[in-house]
Amino acid sequence: MSYSFPILSYLVFAPLVGLIVLLFINRDRHAAIRWVATIFAFLSLVLTLIVLADYDWSTAAMQFTEQHQWIPAIGAQYLMGVDGISVPMLVLTGLLSLVAVIISFNITKRVKEYFVFLLLLETGMLGVFVSLDFFLFYIFWEVMLVPMYFLIGVWGGSRREYAAIKFFLYTLFGSIFMLVAILVLYFSSDPHTLNMLELTQVGPTFARGIQIFAFVFFFIAFAIKVPVWPFHTWLPDAHVEAPTAISIILAGVLLKMGTYGMLRVSWPMLPQGIRYFSIPIAILGIIAIIYGALVSMAQKDLKKLVAYSSVSHMGYCMMALGAYTSVTALSGCMFQMVSHGLITGALFLLVGVLYDRAHTREIAAFGGLGKKLPVYTAIMTLFCMASLGLPGMSGFISEFMIFIGSFPSFPVMVGIAVLGVVLTAAYILRMVQRVFLGEFDAAKWGGLTEINLREILAVAPLAVLTIFIGVYPKPLSELMQATLQNIITLMAR
Repeated sequence: MSYSFPILSYLVFAPLVGLIVLLFINRDRHAAIRWVATIFAFLSLVLTLIVLADYDWSTAAMQFTEQHQWIPAIGAQYLMGVDGISVPMLVLTGLLSLVAVIISFNITKRVKEYFVFLLLLETGMLGVFVSLDFFLFYIFWEVMLVPMYFLIGVWGGSRREYAAIKFFLYTLFGSIFMLVAILVLYFSSDPHTLNMLELTQVGPTFARGIQIFAFVFFFIAFAIKVPVWPFHTWLPDAHVEAPTAISIILAGVLLKMGTYGMLRVSWPMLPQGIRYFSIPIAILGIIAIIYGALVSMAQKDLKKLVAYSSVSHMGYCMMALGAYTSVTALSGCMFQMVSHGLITGALFLLVGVLYDRAHTREIAAFGGLGKKLPVYTAIMTLFCMASLGLPGMSGFISEFMIFIGSFPSFPVMVGIAVLGVVLTAAYILRMVQRVFLGEFDAAKWGGLTEINLREILAVAPLAVLTIFIGVYPKPLSELMQATLQNIITLMAR
């Protein structure tokens, strides 16, 4: 369906309009600032849902496209569009951004600046998922860096400056590799173009050496974002020091940009590259799965445990991306991106809820909280079960699809990857047992209060979607099917 107004531009820049409105509000009017941020984040979510509702699932063609000449001298265009892999990411980003705004109502330090940066971050994230011109894509990719740096560096924990600088340097390092790869493709095309759709068509005609070189540079840029082992070391520091809302965004959206970039750019555009590196990429995925799970098991800090679990869970995506000839594996990868965003975003939210009350995240400090906080315990247990892949939850669907789709390509590696499921169950159940079961120390934790209505409202849609996708995955599968089949066709050239 076409609209008389550019819905993608409205969707992307609605948070930016909210940011401008915030600039005119007195910094002491905290309630007004919070509600303006909420309204504009909600508006963006509504627009993503309109795109989802009117999206034609039967075709792989780009929809809702907007195209305008921008910088003719270099061929850069204002080109936007969505397909079956960007629509789920848009909805996930809109939802988690709204959740992040709602859960940030307890921020009391420099409230105006905080919500300004949060809305700027949302614009950058949404822009990445709709950009079809490399110049535009790169701008949005870089726009995310600055607000994330300040959100961690100003509102983070005790080591916030270190974590923010480490995140910034890692991501900037990856961006330089991406820029080189973009320039290689630009100068290899004739006529020179930055149009991602055109480069997807002509990319396979490039010399094998050019394809492999560009593929490696793109892979480094995207692998840092995922993060793929051994590029992962920025992630635990950033998560542990970041405020709760920013951990939700990091886990739920930013990590997915790496895998999204692979599916959107390197895999279909440079098929020689993925054919050459498919086995090493799958091996990196296996290492991440096992390593992330083992390190999670050793953690004493709740937030670090969830952070390292992200390394493990995103490893499944890498294994699926290595099995690039299977539509089931790629569907499983997309399911894992959505599922992990919902589940891990919720886990970070819930860890933050407990930290706000107890002022500690040490697993050993707790015990028997199920008696004192039954509602919180029930919600936390639900997402813990989803994280370990309990049937009936979205985590099970995504991992099962990845195993089924990857097995014909990597039977031995899939066998090893299944151990990751066992290890995940071990560290999740151990954490649940130590925090929520056993003896309750009334003298120490008698003053803890139950999860409040605002926090329940923030986490409720994540719970509903986690169960809905786990019980009835068909709509999400059909939404992505045509696009993923087209990507496999492009990679077969």
